[in-house]
Amino acid sequence: MSSIETNGIRVNYRVEGSGPWVTLSHSLTCDLSMWDGLAAALAPHFTVLRYDTRGHGHTSAPEGPYSFEQLTADLLGLLDALKVEHTHFVGLSMGGMIGQHLALAAPQRLDKLVIANSTSRIPPEAGPLWDERIAIARSQGCAGLVEGTLGRWFTPAFRAANPAQTARIGKLIADTPPAGFIGCAGAIRALDISDRIGTIKAPTLVIAGAEDPGTPPAMSETIAGKIAGARFAVIPAASHLSCIEQPASFLALVADFLRP
Repeated sequence: MSSIETNGIRVNYRVEGSGPWVTLSHSLTCDLSMWDGLAAALAPHFTVLRYDTRGHGHTSAPEGPYSFEQLTADLLGLLDALKVEHTHFVGLSMGGMIGQHLALAAPQRLDKLVIANSTSRIPPEAGPLWDERIAIARSQGCAGLVEGTLGRWFTPAFRAANPAQTARIGKLIADTPPAGFIGCAGAIRALDISDRIGTIKAPTLVIAGAEDPGTPPAMSETIAGKIAGARFAVIPAASHLSCIEQPASFLALVADFLRP
């Protein structure tokens, strides 16, 4: 892994493979290792860039607040440092929110966009849930978020059949710096760009998990309905981390979409 200085922080990243660039952006309380399986599958055909979002993994975790404008500037600084003029982009959950902001802020840098298990708006009634999670992170650290998060992120059947994978993701959650979680969660809590994403011109694929309680298929369908020509796909028997719960289905959708 490598790192660069940009936008006042040090950003950790990994590059592998060869071919057109594709950038992978992870969910809240994960890091670039969330994409191990997809990166390995794409690397024979693409130059895969994945990175740790501000406040996560080995990227700096300054005290907040954070904003999506800031998170997008971090990404653009990384692309500039690596001299990546344009890239495909795959983002899940928070990563999908960053992808939407990238498409709005720098459309000339984006080839194709994949938005998975994400949303363009956090409804006001969800605000107290985010406030509660932020309070837990502040008082207990992110270890206090592990069980509730895993319950939302994976189906019971997956957790029962894949204890090692579940434990690996649980450790990523627990190890997230509280400042990083609080900063990013605050940005997510304030998200409301549904009235802007209709201007996105990049070819777009929107993926939902059929059993995702946090960003249910209706939220993804809203995104797809606002972006002209967007494809919409629902992965059966998948909750929030669909790329881990149903990796073959996720890869098939992404590979078919990115194919020239």
